[in-house]
Amino acid sequence: MKQNIRINTDIRARELRVIAADGSNIGILSRADALAQAKEAGLDLLLVTEDAQPPIAKIADYGKFMYELKKKAKEVKAKSHVTETKGIQVKVTTGDGDLATKAKRAAEWLQERHRVKVDLFLSGRYKYMDQTFLKERLERFLKLIPGEHRLAEPIKKSPKGFSTVIEPVKK
Repeated sequence: MKQNIRINTDIRARELRVIAADGSNIGILSRADALAQAKEAGLDLLLVTEDAQPPIAKIADYGKFMYELKKKAKEVKAKSHVTETKGIQVKVTTGDGDLATKAKRAAEWLQERHRVKVDLFLSGRYKYMDQTFLKERLERFLKLIPGEHRLAEPIKKSPKGFSTVIEPVKK
């Protein structure tokens, strides 16, 4: 995490809204006065918000401030969950036992809050079968998947057969 925080003499603004180390608002001061107060407290003057009018600066310990920023970023990263799209491929000739196993695996992925792409793979003469029959075959597999899920994308023809994407129902 690369933070560009201006401190002490790197601050260019003439006037600053200064916040004390305890969090109280000191008010609008010139840069020289703000630096003098920070030096008097034995701390640094940190430019918190450059976009405000006047810019906001805080009197604080630079090392401690950066540590707190890194700690917050780490907490945010830990709470975030990357949703992945997993894939399952079934064929027209896939047996009921294998379909049940694949449905169970899809349910596990859905429980982990991932999206699941389900492909009905067609090879050879299966490509020329009745499309309504093939869609029903894919829908039959989707009904085997335990738990709540919804279609994120409708069933559509793909180059190798039919495919759809399902995702867990948001709570």
